[in-house]
Amino acid sequence: MVLKTSSDLGEVTIANGVIADIAGAVATRCYGVVGMASRNKKDGIVNLLRPDSMSKGISINVENDGVVAEIHLIVEYGININTVCKSIVNRVRYIIESAVGIKVNRVNVKVEGVRVD
Repeated sequence: MVLKTSSDLGEVTIANGVIADIAGAVATRCYGVVGMASRNKKDGIVNLLRPDSMSKGISINVENDGVVAEIHLIVEYGININTVCKSIVNRVRYIIESAVGIKVNRVNVKVEGVRVD
């Protein structure tokens, strides 16, 4: 699914992958985030994604007046998970709305694992 916006100057089409790449870049730069996660649906095993495929840990759904982002990630042990998730929600919403110019209805953050060094 793609997001289309139009004005008197023309039409802009934005693929969900572009929004997912932006959300992934913002989320991985937040303090305490190790990386994006991918869950194997068959086995239920969580894998840490490489930086070049981080959009696989994000799903973007277009609703009637905006988007909903669902972010799956792995966090560092010893940090306040609630604070990190709130930071991710606020930063992802702000960056997508300012960079792309579309409304973000929700950002759902799902912590799939904790990395212990």
